[in-house]
Amino acid sequence: MATIQKKIADSLQVLKNYQDAHGDNLVIRGANTLGRTHTQRLLKSGYLQMVVKGWYIPSSPGSEGDSTVWYVSYWSFVTAYLNTKYGEAWCLSPELSLDFHSGKSVIPQQLIVRSSLGANNILQLPFGTSLVVIKAALPTGIMVEPRYSLRIYPMEQALLMVGPNYYRTSALEARTCLASLKDVSYLASLAIDAGLTTRSGRVAGALRSIGRAEMADELLHTMRRVGYTLVEANPFDEDSTLTTFAESPSALRIRLLWTRMRHVVLDKMRIEASPRDVASVLAMMDATYVKDSYNSLSIEGYKITEALLERVRAGRWNPEHDDEDTERRNTLAARGYYQAYELLKKGVSACFAGQSAAQLYAKEHHEWHFQLFEPCVRAGIVKASELIGYRRSQVYIRNSMHTPMNSSEVLDAMGALSDLMANEANALVRAILGHFFFVDIHPYMDGNGRTARFVMNSQLVTAGFPWVVVPVARRNEYITALECASVKEDIEPFVEFISSLMC
Repeated sequence: MATIQKKIADSLQVLKNYQDAHGDNLVIRGANTLGRTHTQRLLKSGYLQMVVKGWYIPSSPGSEGDSTVWYVSYWSFVTAYLNTKYGEAWCLSPELSLDFHSGKSVIPQQLIVRSSLGANNILQLPFGTSLVVIKAALPTGIMVEPRYSLRIYPMEQALLMVGPNYYRTSALEARTCLASLKDVSYLASLAIDAGLTTRSGRVAGALRSIGRAEMADELLHTMRRVGYTLVEANPFDEDSTLTTFAESPSALRIRLLWTRMRHVVLDKMRIEASPRDVASVLAMMDATYVKDSYNSLSIEGYKITEALLERVRAGRWNPEHDDEDTERRNTLAARGYYQAYELLKKGVSACFAGQSAAQLYAKEHHEWHFQLFEPCVRAGIVKASELIGYRRSQVYIRNSMHTPMNSSEVLDAMGALSDLMANEANALVRAILGHFFFVDIHPYMDGNGRTARFVMNSQLVTAGFPWVVVPVARRNEYITALECASVKEDIEPFVEFISSLMC
């Protein structure tokens, strides 16, 4: 008779075969897909989780109560569920469609979907999320979003269909989409066919508000030329003129969000810098190293002791002749942190010799990240090629409703971040927003948090501020503040958190 371990192994093989045959499919519909016996066995052992009756997602034992599995599978489930129930007769709301066009992919508390077959019922989903499908007409030209195959409004049609409240409550997303428009011909044709004079007047006012006066005039002229009377109306609470329109939505979004958030930093941070010379700064960094590396590595889940850190710093680390060091993930992480820290000290010295702190970030953040994992390359755990450039696949943040942008957008977004850092005169703004946006973009598959804290402290110490150690004892507060900034676009809790560490 087969043992329980053998039975579970057989069921896992069935699950693997299904996933191999369906690519990135993370959703399983119906107990018969894998077979009822295998499904029940995988559920009981923790390798599957039920979303709603008859729908399952792969999991791992011990992850019950952990939202990460659900958040990673969320959009795949939504697409599979809606396609099964409504075929092609569904579409995300205009508001959620614009969110996607703007590069925002935060998981909503309640997802609103339009369908001609809808019944206005609410489907309760895990971790307090829900799905409501309202009975409503669909847009004339539904497009399929490439990342998750979601059916969404074309951007031009969504800009017309959202009400004035969207421009106030989601101004960042609205401005990002308006800045992404190539021209207004399609938008104008939609407005003409449907007689949307009030809505097109609102879009014209919104375009002028962000600095696209020529495009606003073209829309007004086109509508009036065919006999419509338009009254231009600015739906935003305030103007926010942009000078760059050629970038991706993700890059434009970062620029807009930086402009908004920097005022919060300037308003909340009342800390004065103290004049320092290069010797005193380097001495301060040396004195802080053990405490900083212990906390920074512990935040990321490494089990580090101060004795281990001292051994690494003293050079008593020899992976070529010490099998234990070669195999110990914690030791490799500690060595990598030491190497990156030493490289950062050289960069700090260069800043006191004339290099700007923003240039230090732009030139060195790749190298800081590489040094974090260089010991793993030497140990044969990580391929050097995997550390070149930015990530080339999707990454998720544990327990976060924020999904970092698609890998194809990272290069553009990081370019915008470097530009913003270079043009920001205030070191506190560079430090705090540089940290936040680095984590928000998540440009690497791993090491983003540690590198982001290097970004922050490189800007602080070169401007006469102390090195900030984020204590592992306050990890939850730290992560919650970053989550608030990513999901709610509210940087204030993060500013207050960093401020509390500097006082």
